Amino acid sequence: MIDWKAKFSSRKLWLAIVGLVSGLLLLFGVDKTIVEQIGGIVLTAGSIVAYIIGEGWADAAHAGGNTVIMPGFDGVEGEDDENNGDG
Repeated sequence: MIDWKAKFSSRKLWLAIVGLVSGLLLLFGVDKTIVEQIGGIVLTAGSIVAYIIGEGWADAAHAGGNTVIMPGFDGVEGEDDENNGDG
């Protein structure tokens, strides 16, 4: 099953959408300035969606929910339990 929360919070997805939309707009002869503005709007919307989803996950984790943010990751950069270099 597709994890839509993770998909919509992915920067790669939003960049792919901007690339697709920009390419189609340029193909149909839309002015480059308008294409840049639309790309900016899509990236801004994607950032907002990713932020909201990320904050929701963090809030659920702090509230004692069963939300798994990333399997095998304890939430601290460089201190993954499986790969911390302790043996």
